[in-house]
Amino acid sequence: MEIQQFHYDNKIVQKFLYATLLWGVVGMLVGLLLAFMFIFPNLTDGISWLSFGRLRPLHTNAVIFAFVGNAMFAGVYYSTQRLLKARMFSDWMSNFNFWGWQAIIVAAAVTLPLGYSTSKEYAELEWPIDLAIAAVWVVFGWNFIGTMLKRRQRHLYVAIWFYLATIVTVAVLHIFNSLALPVSAMKSYSVYAGVQDALVQWWYGHNAVAFFLTTPFLGLMYYFVPKAANRPIYSYRLSIVHFWSLIFIYIWAGPHHLLYSSLPDWAQNLGVAFSVMLIAPSWGGMINGLLTLRGAWDKVRTSPVLKFMVVAITGYGMATFEGPMLSLKNINAIAHFSDWIIAHVHVGALAWNGFLTFGMIYWLVPRMFKTRLHSTGMANFHFWIGTLGIILYALPMYVAGFTQALMWKEFNPDGTLVYGNFLETVNEIMPMYWMRAIGGSMYLVGMVVMLYNIIATVRSGSKLEDELAEAPALSRIGGRRRAGEKYHTWLERRPIQLTLLATVAILIGGVIQIIPTLLVKSNIPTITSVTPYTPLELEGRDLYIREGCVGCHSQMVRPFRSEVERYGEYAKAGEFVYDHPFLWGSKRTGPDLLRVGGKYSDNWHLNHFYDPQSTSSGSIMPSYKWLIRNKHDRSGAADKMRVMVTLGVPYSDEDISGAEASMDTQAAQIEKNLYADPEFVRSYEEEKTYAQQNGEEFIEMKDREIVAMIAYLQRLGTDIKIKQNTEVASENR
Repeated sequence: MEIQQFHYDNKIVQKFLYATLLWGVVGMLVGLLLAFMFIFPNLTDGISWLSFGRLRPLHTNAVIFAFVGNAMFAGVYYSTQRLLKARMFSDWMSNFNFWGWQAIIVAAAVTLPLGYSTSKEYAELEWPIDLAIAAVWVVFGWNFIGTMLKRRQRHLYVAIWFYLATIVTVAVLHIFNSLALPVSAMKSYSVYAGVQDALVQWWYGHNAVAFFLTTPFLGLMYYFVPKAANRPIYSYRLSIVHFWSLIFIYIWAGPHHLLYSSLPDWAQNLGVAFSVMLIAPSWGGMINGLLTLRGAWDKVRTSPVLKFMVVAITGYGMATFEGPMLSLKNINAIAHFSDWIIAHVHVGALAWNGFLTFGMIYWLVPRMFKTRLHSTGMANFHFWIGTLGIILYALPMYVAGFTQALMWKEFNPDGTLVYGNFLETVNEIMPMYWMRAIGGSMYLVGMVVMLYNIIATVRSGSKLEDELAEAPALSRIGGRRRAGEKYHTWLERRPIQLTLLATVAILIGGVIQIIPTLLVKSNIPTITSVTPYTPLELEGRDLYIREGCVGCHSQMVRPFRSEVERYGEYAKAGEFVYDHPFLWGSKRTGPDLLRVGGKYSDNWHLNHFYDPQSTSSGSIMPSYKWLIRNKHDRSGAADKMRVMVTLGVPYSDEDISGAEASMDTQAAQIEKNLYADPEFVRSYEEEKTYAQQNGEEFIEMKDREIVAMIAYLQRLGTDIKIKQNTEVASENR
């Protein structure tokens, strides 16, 4: 038997590890800043690119794609080479993967604070960056599959199956959810509208969690937990059931994010059914991971690596029990839009992804640099302060979520809402926001301690970039099943067949849910009174998207007595047919805005954006003074309308050619309305006089961004007849 010598590429693993540590600190710092903004709303007052609405998607993208993404690549590149007994297919592809991914992260870090956003959760990046993501991901997949084909190990271990499913599914999800028509270099509109866009987005959003935050990390669990415990995986058969049932069922569960929304009932019910089934494979994986430690629990007392991994797997089990539970309609009716969801998400992110990453790094770095961990004591300190940080983060958010849900739904004996003013619920949970900030600070302290510990470990070791290895060459035995060979054993040595079967498994659910929603007209009944946005309203909607308002305000009144009483008539599918993208939201830090049109005066909106506390005492909404100062660039309005026409919005040629005149007319009317407030007249005239005396350009109010924003807000919910609830008209964030 020919023994071949080769070298594992450690350089690429080291690069991704360094990036993981760097972006982990950055992403968590941004998250901590956001946590303190709930307590000090004007912490970054007047700085548009540091506003909450723009930084929130930066935090989620930095933690998911920069911190967790780089950790995933590091673990995949390390374990794949050793499981397949081969160097990666192409060093050039590996480096393209690394530098391309970092360039995408930097692009996100620049564009999101500047307001370039599609507003679609976990997919906010604009179309040029989406294209770059697709290119880098294809190269990653090509490199991975090329390595499989030149492997020296016939059997494909379970971790490889999960990596394969990740590569295929993330590509499908990203491409279909990101389909958009560009308007300019950094502006596009989703090809889907309203209900269809919501379904495709949460098919993507839920499965981004499934196939970016879960399946690759399950692969890492199947590799690193047995390595750290020096034990074989508990059950090979359970791993087979775990893999196939998980990737088949997960893809169906997206609609549980849209329960009681305008999504067709059949799609909602499918999502619920498969979400409940999802607990079985998820807990099968957790059990397989934890029982791998049988006979090694004594090591957990002394090994920080195993401590992190045990809590990570436990966190995975908790999150995957809670997910199906939250998909039950009666529980979702309480939890959705509340801070309960924030707690749920962070149990998974901080415990499962964060702690498994930390355990992997603590195990990997000493081995890669041929040294001992600088300080086991520091690693243990990191574990305990991180664990305490998770508890102090999650528990207050659960309490906040329960409190919000109960207060939102409570009625007086006479049938009126007990807490008609939304701010009463906000003020009640402020102590919970303080505790969250403290818990997040503790978690970040642990991350900083780890950073120091790893830097010291690297400095004490030797940099082994190409690690010598040897293995016998893989002999050909033919593709047919041998006598007595079980089907799955045969499949495990056939990477192409395995990939194709995994692809079919993940496509079935998506196809059955999405195609009928896109093609069957009866899913979205037509409402003849719903008309396209005027050019100024369309511009205002884009400003709403730019400022990230959807991160705090929903536009989806569910058919509950409490919500109809509080906000007005419940949402209808036909209301959203011209919404590219949809803006239903997923969190109510402030009240729902679907029926806000005509509820307040134009002056109220102006004052609310300038100083929210002046109109709503105790509000935690930050000010948006730049909207009132900035001149509104309307030069692209006609181009936007032409793209909308391509997407099926019925603008006529006269609408497009008359866009500028239409905007001037509507803006002038809003400016006239603002003159009804003597205080506005006084401050406006003072500003004009000051500009004239100092030779500065004075921007007419009708030409400012705030006017377009007001036009959009005053349009919301006015297409259909609604019952205005004057008793709760004081509701504000």
